[in-house]
Amino acid sequence: MQNHYETVFILTPVLSDVQMKETVEKFRNLILEQGGEIVHEENWGLRKLAYPIQKKSTGFYQLFEFKADPTFIELLEINYRRDERVIRFLTFKMDKYAIEYSEKRRSKKQQKEGKEN
Repeated sequence: MQNHYETVFILTPVLSDVQMKETVEKFRNLILEQGGEIVHEENWGLRKLAYPIQKKSTGFYQLFEFKADPTFIELLEINYRRDERVIRFLTFKMDKYAIEYSEKRRSKKQQKEGKEN
């Protein structure tokens, strides 16, 4: 049985664009290799942090919304902790209301993008 999850992680701002994309690709592949299914992903780019983390005031934010087996989350978070490029992460299981909200938000965003084009 697969649950619906959302994970956001922050990468250190000292990475080059290529290194940042490689790290995101590493975690995307980890989810897919373990039988997960990526529902949605967003790159929020370089953002200012609310408070300094490891003496850094900015970081690259990345969001993945995915379906996976509950046992996979522990493996994902171990990989976050082992990767020195990840300075913070948060993963949570989405309930039906969070899933519904996320779908509405995505459809509104797609409508906005459709009007701009």
